[in-house]
Amino acid sequence: MSAIPQSRPSLVSQLLQVPVIVAALGYLVDMYDLFLFSVVRVPSLKALNVADDQLLTQGIKLLNYQMAGMLIGGVLWGILADKKGRLSVLFGSIIMYSLANISNGFVTSVDQYAILRFVAGVGLAGELGAGITLVTEVLPKEVRGYGTTLVATLGVMGAILAYFVADLFAWRVSYFVGGGMGLILLVLRFNVFESGMFQKIKEKSVDQGNILMIIGNGKRFSKYLMAILVGLPIWFVVGILITFSPEFGHAKGIVGVNAGKAVMLAFSGQVFGDIASGLLSQYLQSRKKVIGLFIILSLCMMITYLLIPLKDAFSFYIVCAFLGFCNGYWTLFITIAAELFGTNLRATVATTVPNFVRGATIPLATLFVQFKPNLGVINSGLTLGIITSVIALIALYFLEETFTKDMNFVEKD
Repeated sequence: MSAIPQSRPSLVSQLLQVPVIVAALGYLVDMYDLFLFSVVRVPSLKALNVADDQLLTQGIKLLNYQMAGMLIGGVLWGILADKKGRLSVLFGSIIMYSLANISNGFVTSVDQYAILRFVAGVGLAGELGAGITLVTEVLPKEVRGYGTTLVATLGVMGAILAYFVADLFAWRVSYFVGGGMGLILLVLRFNVFESGMFQKIKEKSVDQGNILMIIGNGKRFSKYLMAILVGLPIWFVVGILITFSPEFGHAKGIVGVNAGKAVMLAFSGQVFGDIASGLLSQYLQSRKKVIGLFIILSLCMMITYLLIPLKDAFSFYIVCAFLGFCNGYWTLFITIAAELFGTNLRATVATTVPNFVRGATIPLATLFVQFKPNLGVINSGLTLGIITSVIALIALYFLEETFTKDMNFVEKD
């Protein structure tokens, strides 16, 4: 008798695996907590008696503390994920940022606020990289792009949710909601299983999570650096143009621009951008082509945002939504970073790369403040937007295409 052919699992059944769903929900909570500060920056600082003329300066200070935490956390969680497993990070990071965000609801001074944003940043740094690594390793290469798109889409909805929660409740309650969601998600994570690829290398004598294998090897370090630079325009848009949208709106003569609404609309646009970039990548069977297209579109929208005369806040918000759409290559960029490196370094790369990009907000914000007295708000933004976009396109050119790359390999000295 001939053997009965085994049917392959459907796309839906593969995407509905517990690790994929929990990674997606984890990123939703991550993005909620990460961007809640952008939404409540003004009301929370005013409640702490910060003067109106200090809202931008103190806002940048707190943002820098958060991003510094993410830089440190990215390295710590990435190494831990490769040495101890992806699940150790998924549990540890969510406990840290959930408790830190609950504590944010009790602050009584800017200094307390800054310390807790730093702690929250450390915790938030581990979520996305570990989740993307797990998804790329549990799904076959033909469908892993759909999996990472699902993670990205649900994650971006977390930023949208932050706006609506902050609109309905006081800023302190909004932090309590974020921390509570994280602790609820923690219960779901007990059903997640570890990556099979990671389990296999645990049985071998392979150096795991050794960041010196990256920075001490010219070829690897070059790939690593190029992967970081590709993501710079995304966080220039989010960390500067959108977070400080009231200041840009004022410079354009537009009254009544609300940072929370700008964040919500930008991430609403990014939901569609994530879906579009993920599906287009699957159709073209290329990560690089799609990322290049989105970087060029992003530069065009930056120019529109900064230079095209807009009559009112409504028109300004529409441009924010389109800017968000062009940021929709965020997960593709992290996916390509994960695909570039072997299993023993993959989580280290996938966790640190996005956090170094997020951390780039610190020098970008510093340059923005330095340029502002001489160039003004608009021209400072335009200068940095062009610089980050050109750097990203050059870096993308030197990266290899990873769409069909097999994930089951390790890096050796």
